[in-house]
Amino acid sequence: MRERKAWLILHGKQALNEEVRAAVNGLRERGWDLAVRLTWEGGDAERLVGEGLAAGYSTLIAGGGDGTLRDVVEALVKAQSDANLALLPLGTANDFAHAAGIPLTPAAALALLECEPVVVDVGMAGERAFLNMATGGFGSNVTANTPEELKKVLGGAAYLLTGLSRFSEVRAAAGRFHGPDFQWQGEFLALGIGNGRQAGGGHLLCPQASINDGLLDVCIVPAAQDVVGTLGTLLSGGILGLQSVAVSARLPWLEVEALEGLDLNLDGEPMESTGLRFRAEPGALRLHLPKHSSLLAGQVHRAKA
Repeated sequence: MRERKAWLILHGKQALNEEVRAAVNGLRERGWDLAVRLTWEGGDAERLVGEGLAAGYSTLIAGGGDGTLRDVVEALVKAQSDANLALLPLGTANDFAHAAGIPLTPAAALALLECEPVVVDVGMAGERAFLNMATGGFGSNVTANTPEELKKVLGGAAYLLTGLSRFSEVRAAAGRFHGPDFQWQGEFLALGIGNGRQAGGGHLLCPQASINDGLLDVCIVPAAQDVVGTLGTLLSGGILGLQSVAVSARLPWLEVEALEGLDLNLDGEPMESTGLRFRAEPGALRLHLPKHSSLLAGQVHRAKA
C-alpha cells in the first residue's frame, strides 16, 4: 500500500483560496500527511520540488495553472525522480486538466490521489520540458499578451478576446520542419506540438494526441492570402475547421528551424528560438489521472508502488 503523504506546491495567489483550504483539511482528516508550500517568484517550484524530495515525499501535487504544472514537471525531469505527481488545477485555462478529465474542483481533483498513478510521456523542447503543448506563431503571442486582469474576469474566453483584438497585428512566421518521414517548409500562422490536446483556453490543436504513446502530435496552420479568414476558420470551426486548414503529423521528434526567430510558448512559459529539437520522452512521469482519461491510449501502464 502506498504511503498516504504528499507535498503540495501551491501557486502563491491561491494562498487564501478557501475551497483549496477545505480540500486540504479534508484529506488530512482522512489520514493524509499533506504538507503545503507556496511559490512566490520564478525558480520557487524547482526549489520546492527539491525540498519535497529531500524530505522523503514520494507524491507531489502541482497546485496552479498550466504554467505551474510545467514548472513542477520540469523540476521532476531534471531531478530524474520517480515520484508521483497529481494536479490541482487552479489556473485560467487549465487546458491540460480539461483534456485529461481532471476535475476542476479542489476536493475532487485531490481525490485522484487515491488512484494508482499512470506512466506518461513528457515533451521536451531542447532541455525544457512541457506536459501539455508547445505553441508558436499567432497563438503563442495571444497567450503571452493576454492581461491577467482579463483572465480573472473572463477565464479562458480572455484568450479568444485578446486574439480577436489583435487580428490587425497578425503576421506569418517562416520555418522549416523536419522529422521521421516528414518535411514541411513555409510560412505559417500557428503551430502546435502536442503531448496533450488543447491550448490557449480550449483550442484543440492536436485533437488525437495521447500522453502515453511515445509521440508528439504536430499541427501547422499554413499562412494563406486571407489571413483573417483562415484564423476565423480555425477559431470558429472547431476540429473540422482545424482539419480543413492544417498540416498534421505524429512523430517521436521534430526539428524546427526559423532563421528570423520563432516565438514559442511551453505550457504558458514564453521562449524564443531560431532552431530547436522537440522530442517525446516516453514514460518520464508518473501521473495521477482519472481511470478512463481520454488522453490515455492503448495499454495503460500503472506505476508500481
